[in-house]
Amino acid sequence: MKVPQMITAELRRLTSSRMSVIALIALVCVPVIYGGLYLWANQDPYAKLSEIPVALVVDDTGAADGNKGDDVADTLVDAATFDWHEVSAADAEAGVADGTYDFSVTFPEDFSADLESSSTDDPRKAEVILSTNDANSYLASTIGEQAVKTIQTQIVRSVGENAAITFLDSLSEIRGKLAEAADGASQLADGAAQAVDGSAELADGAAQLADGNAALATGSSTLSSGLSQLATGAGSAADGAAQLSTGASTLSDGAAQTAAGAAQVAAGNAALAAQADQIGAAVGDAAAALPQTKADIRQRLIDAGAAPATVDEALALLDPLDSRIQDANTKVQDTVGQIDQLSDGAAQVAAGTQQVADGSAQLSTGASSLADGTATLAAKTGEAASGAAQLATGAATASDGAAKLSSGATELADKLPALESGAAELRDGLAAGRDQIPESTQATRDAQATNIADPVTLETGAVTSAGSYGAGLAPFFAALAGWIGIYALFLIVKPVSRRAVTALHSPIRVTLAGWLTPTLLGAVQMSSLYLVLSWALGFHITNPAGMLGIMLLASATFAAIVLALNVWLGSVGQFLGLVLMVLQLVTAGGTFPWQTLPGPLASLHHVLPMGFVVDALRQAMYGGNAAAAWSDVGVLLLWLIGAFTLAAIGVTRMTHHRTLRDLRPSLIG
Repeated sequence: MKVPQMITAELRRLTSSRMSVIALIALVCVPVIYGGLYLWANQDPYAKLSEIPVALVVDDTGAADGNKGDDVADTLVDAATFDWHEVSAADAEAGVADGTYDFSVTFPEDFSADLESSSTDDPRKAEVILSTNDANSYLASTIGEQAVKTIQTQIVRSVGENAAITFLDSLSEIRGKLAEAADGASQLADGAAQAVDGSAELADGAAQLADGNAALATGSSTLSSGLSQLATGAGSAADGAAQLSTGASTLSDGAAQTAAGAAQVAAGNAALAAQADQIGAAVGDAAAALPQTKADIRQRLIDAGAAPATVDEALALLDPLDSRIQDANTKVQDTVGQIDQLSDGAAQVAAGTQQVADGSAQLSTGASSLADGTATLAAKTGEAASGAAQLATGAATASDGAAKLSSGATELADKLPALESGAAELRDGLAAGRDQIPESTQATRDAQATNIADPVTLETGAVTSAGSYGAGLAPFFAALAGWIGIYALFLIVKPVSRRAVTALHSPIRVTLAGWLTPTLLGAVQMSSLYLVLSWALGFHITNPAGMLGIMLLASATFAAIVLALNVWLGSVGQFLGLVLMVLQLVTAGGTFPWQTLPGPLASLHHVLPMGFVVDALRQAMYGGNAAAAWSDVGVLLLWLIGAFTLAAIGVTRMTHHRTLRDLRPSLIG
């Protein structure tokens, strides 16, 4: 019997009845159902996160810079990452407990205040409260934790940006103040230089002041002595002034009486002068009227018949009288003038006497004031003498202080150069500090703050990319589905035909026939699964031929392994195939990296074939390292050859040696 005939015979047996056909089709579809449905269900779960109900509680009462809780909540709702429901704390707690919400996120009442506390002397960390319930969904809880970490990152970025802009603004302000301080230090340096010059002048002036204060002390002592003597003399002057006041009072009384008599004399003289004026006037009138009178007498005598010559002679006799009358008139006028002068003098004497009386009164008053003032002078001079003594003492103290001032001024002059040098160093240091702080604009500081808050940009430079969560799991579940499919086929496919073993003495052909039958059926399984992955689910496959070839090779390798287990161990080997599937399920590294496995399981990863199948499928599906894929294929071929060889050895043993176990029916199937 040839190999194709043995394969055909086995296929006829598997399709001999309607139920057999149904069973065969069902088993062939196992990998498609298992792998296809699972990957379909998990094709892109992250795209459905917006349908996960999440409670959002904002108890934040806000702070000076606003309500940060409301701001973050609005951002979350707008992003629509989850199906957010803004509810109260009580509703959120009840909803998470009864499964209405998968988890809840709460911003407590002091959320904004805690965020702003970083700029105070009592900084506190703001809290975001995540409440989960693993009874709802463990993965939902895990996703919630990642979501809160993302929220935390956003908040940290926002707070960091605000803090950075505050710091940069303050730094810019400090730079401005340093510039002002540098200018002030420059002025200080200039002033210190001037102070150095002035300190020398101060030292000279202080020395002169010390000398002057010494002279002042000496002069003050002399002044004190002189004022003491002055006080004694002022006392004597006060006594004399009192006597002067008494005499001036007596003089004032006599002067008043004299003024009264002088006034009476002046009045009499004035009356005499008036009478004399009258007499003088009458005599003057008579003297003036004499020529006219003589003319009238001459005319009357002529009119009376007297001869003019006689009349003239007679009148000539009167000429001496005329002369005497003129002389008498002159004397009278002189006498009147003298009387007038006497009257004027008497008036002046009366006025002078009155002035003397007034002056005497003023003298009396002044003498009294002089007496009082002299007494006051004596008292004040005593006080001045006492003050002068104090002045002398103070002047001596001032002299000592001036000496110390002179010494200090000299010391200051010696130390001011150090101040000048220090001021110059301060100026240079402030200028250097200002130059080390870069000058910036508000726009630059805003950009710097944004960069400080989020300094790293993630740039994905993946060598390969699966594209989606489902595509990432596809290599693992395709490999697992291939093993499950082969394992299921061996439930109805006979590993080795007993008839062929009896009729033929060619173990290789028997083994080949026993391996090819499940391999061909496995190829149908893998081809169908490949179509589901590439067409139905739409996963992108970079190397379609390579992936299909690896799937077919994996199925053939799994068939050889399960065949060898069945040949050598029968139904026990079939059971061990299930155990081996479980071991490979956890060691293949299909979900988590194999490096996360415990040591013994990690060691199995490098031995069992499914891990190599997963790695090879990833390289082919994502367009990875072809050399790594060929290396994995080499390992699978070694497993295939090794398992086939082991199965052939078992078949050889069966053709030459029969045991009682070979004749017993299987306990499992």
